[in-house]
Amino acid sequence: MVNKPEQVVGANAGRARSHNRQVVLGRVRDAGQIGRAEIARASGLSTQAVSNIIADLLRDGMIREQGRRSGLRGLPAVQYALNPDGAFALGIEIRPDAILAALLDLEGDTVFSTRESLPSSDVDGTLTLLAALKTEALKKTGIDAGRLLGAGVVMPGPFGLSEHPESGSELAIWHDCDPRTALEAALDLPVAVENDANAAAMAEWLSGAASGLESFAFIYFGTGLGLGVMHEGRLLTGAHGNAGELGHVAVPTANGTVALETAVSRLSVQAYLAERGVKAQTMEDLAALYAATDSALFAWLDDASLPLSVAINVVENLFDPQTIVLGGAMPDDILDHLIRRITLGGRSVADRPARAHPRLQRGTSGRMSATLGAAALILNGAFTPRIAAAG
Repeated sequence: MVNKPEQVVGANAGRARSHNRQVVLGRVRDAGQIGRAEIARASGLSTQAVSNIIADLLRDGMIREQGRRSGLRGLPAVQYALNPDGAFALGIEIRPDAILAALLDLEGDTVFSTRESLPSSDVDGTLTLLAALKTEALKKTGIDAGRLLGAGVVMPGPFGLSEHPESGSELAIWHDCDPRTALEAALDLPVAVENDANAAAMAEWLSGAASGLESFAFIYFGTGLGLGVMHEGRLLTGAHGNAGELGHVAVPTANGTVALETAVSRLSVQAYLAERGVKAQTMEDLAALYAATDSALFAWLDDASLPLSVAINVVENLFDPQTIVLGGAMPDDILDHLIRRITLGGRSVADRPARAHPRLQRGTSGRMSATLGAAALILNGAFTPRIAAAG
């Protein structure tokens, strides 16, 4: 997983030391390997300030010496690079029926991943399983708990709506409590909570089909259907973290107007198939049905094309993205089929000549996209200052 550079400068006076530490660490990450003088020039920090921070980062194991590079004069400059084993981030995705977890090193590579069924949907049962997963991850990898920067935890939205009726894709158990406080206590880690579609969009931006793009939308198939929108490297989250609840948008179908995720989602296809006596509990089940050209599945795909086409037209006109990416917990063959069947008609600001990117494409991050994105939120926090530099 490749992180994107942040054009952030340091501050020599009156600012927190942690800001400058993040700036220096971010410069090392972006360059791959770099010397102190280059960091100072790029960040605006004094050479002495950079030297002090480099010494701290070496002591903490976050970076390592990476040889020397000869210049035009003087001694060859020591080069510094990230130490992948210097720190780790835990990513957790809570679904209504399962928990996915991944542990990423400082360079964003996955060193551990797992998927566990969620037998108990209550808060206490979920927290107990999460604590056990953290213990398992550390035991299997041999990583010291002190090396964990924190945990990113993602789940379906919306957040904070205790009166909101459930659709079957949500986690109402968290509506009446502060999930971050409960999760931090259970995991004994700093926790960032985000909705699953936003985290999946982050993963797709860092190392997937949207890598290098300034603005894109990601339609995420979890249990329901969500939308993550990124613009200039930032997630659009809304006032309460609920921006992008695309699954709640009303769309037309052959049977009248319905919420989108009741017509287009994994929950939707499973319910449709179950009514016709076809069992499809997993992605593997759906993939096998598609390979067998199951008539019920293909009928659902035909029905899903109209409401999804309408939703894509809405997303294009609202956000003007460079592209829309479909991905998440749905087999690639089914996503490709939906993309082929989408009607990109109507009036859309995306209907323009000489496009650099397709209007619609499949993502490449797979079923773990939200989980990996959750961990990436924590890693990015180590490289990106949260306070502004002095003007």
